[in-house]
Amino acid sequence: MDSGLITLFLPIALAIVMAGLGLELTLKDFARISKHPKVVFIALFCQLFLLVGIAFLICKILALPPLLAVGLMLLAASPGGTTANLFSYLYKGDIALNISLTAINAVLAAVFLPFIVNFSILHFMNEGQQVGLQFSKVMQVFLIILVPVGIGMLIRHYAPHFAEKLNRPVRIFAVIFLVIIILGAIITERENLMNYIGQIGLATALFCAISLMVGYFVPRMFGISSYQARACAFEIGIHNSTLAMTIALTVMASTTIAMPAAVYSIFMYIFATIFGIWVTRFGPQETTKAV
Repeated sequence: MDSGLITLFLPIALAIVMAGLGLELTLKDFARISKHPKVVFIALFCQLFLLVGIAFLICKILALPPLLAVGLMLLAASPGGTTANLFSYLYKGDIALNISLTAINAVLAAVFLPFIVNFSILHFMNEGQQVGLQFSKVMQVFLIILVPVGIGMLIRHYAPHFAEKLNRPVRIFAVIFLVIIILGAIITERENLMNYIGQIGLATALFCAISLMVGYFVPRMFGISSYQARACAFEIGIHNSTLAMTIALTVMASTTIAMPAAVYSIFMYIFATIFGIWVTRFGPQETTKAV
């Protein structure tokens, strides 16, 4: 992938996608968290600690090459996004909870993502392979995530009708952008593609399936209704692979680190659809929000 395209187009395109996320958020979404603290705490614990730990174990058990291990950890540290809200709508989850979790995840990711990635680099990489996130790059990640989201929220607040008109085009752009960067990463690494799939395919498939299961069954173990547990499952189980790939390609300048997110993107839609069909057919069908 051309370096000029990476440094100019990808950050701008991601900013548009993240602003689109902000178009769906209001300050009420943050305030709503206080009404359901138990389910929010459980979901965030699963997202920030359980899944990161599971990704780490997958890296160790499958002995992933260092750059691919860092890529999987980057993916695990990436928050959910608007796709989770869509799946929650399709498969009868608590969409309001999804939106609230998306709001707080966007803020937390700006802090936790650089920390988790730097830990992964220190653990998996040799000294001669450093591609770390120094302070300037940490600030770049912070700005990539929060500033566009904030701009989107401001548009939503001051021009709600305009925000509604922008919503659909931005969603379509987000899908097109995801496809472009996946294809770009695949074309750039086409000679090593089958090798990468062999190395990372099982790891990303396991991570995708486990993410959805953890997101649903852990809340259920703590008495959360199926209605809200579905929302948690999609928020936790559907990671923002667009964000992960863009950070890998721009901030970390590594196509290899982007490969786990690229391969994961393929599994994500398939597994989320299978899970959604399963949980709506065989899971409890409560529509209450009791926690």
